[in-house]
Amino acid sequence: MKKIDLEAHFSIEEHMEALRKNKGYPRLAEDEKGKIPTLWFNPEVGLPYGDPLLKNLMNVGEERVARMDRCGIDVQVLSLCAPGVEHFEAPMAVGLARKANDALFETIKKFPGRFMGYAALPVNAVEDAVDELERCVNELGFKAWNTHSNYGNTYLDDRRYWPIMERCEKLKVPIYLHPTVPAIVQTRGYGFAFAGAAVGFGLETALCAMRLIYGGVFDAFPSLKVILGHLGEGLPFVLERIDWPWVRPFNPAARPSLSKRPSDYLKNNFFVTTSGNYFPPAFRCTADALGIDRIILGSDYPYEDPEDCMAFIDRLPLSADEKEKIYSSNAAGLGLSA
Repeated sequence: MKKIDLEAHFSIEEHMEALRKNKGYPRLAEDEKGKIPTLWFNPEVGLPYGDPLLKNLMNVGEERVARMDRCGIDVQVLSLCAPGVEHFEAPMAVGLARKANDALFETIKKFPGRFMGYAALPVNAVEDAVDELERCVNELGFKAWNTHSNYGNTYLDDRRYWPIMERCEKLKVPIYLHPTVPAIVQTRGYGFAFAGAAVGFGLETALCAMRLIYGGVFDAFPSLKVILGHLGEGLPFVLERIDWPWVRPFNPAARPSLSKRPSDYLKNNFFVTTSGNYFPPAFRCTADALGIDRIILGSDYPYEDPEDCMAFIDRLPLSADEKEKIYSSNAAGLGLSA
């Protein structure tokens, strides 16, 4: 069966150079000891960027394909790594998005059948973002849009960004809602260990997803699809709990002005990947809450080891049909088939 990895990341030299030259945040600079390049998301949270990680982000050539072969991964759907172009000023973001998308297009052409693409969009320049999405889908053949859990002081549910989601629905392309270091100031103070993958990433991405639901995005765009990583960023665990204000409001006037229960949107408009969450009880919860038809393969390479991801799925007590759904057929239903 074909295996399509829905979460794998890359970068280009122009992206890294923009991070090095940025006077504010995010920026790539050496740590206080002047030895290790560190990606600073804000003054308190930095991620050490060692040479292997940088090398693997920049490498979308023969070495990456060889590693995919060793893992049994047939296709990677590539997205520009966080922090994306959304976190730069509009003029920089517009040009950088186009360069990243063009570079990805050349990679896809160079390795036929091995890579697909997520568009990078300059969200803070909405009209340019809509035009670039159209170009990426219709001219470059990209399959989806990858964006992040905050844009500094705003989230995707903000009305100014609705034209981008409207165009996604029209073009029938899903949105991968990927974490970045939260804008929530209370996640700071304990470094990347707290603000990053362990805690902060999931907290804010779940918050962003719920804001999309409560903001009425899926009532406005009922066929829009959103992909979450890490088996749903904890939301399957609270699937019943998020319906509490709908089914048990203290006053009917307090019921959210939505056409469905919050959980209905989570079950109908969201898919989740396996990326970076290899805890069998978490998988069982997600499968019970959302169904196997909503789970798709994601390795989060190069931040996670794809070998660990593939070994985890192989160990799960699933039928061949269920594994095929996770590996490829569920993705095909999203338009993400090679």
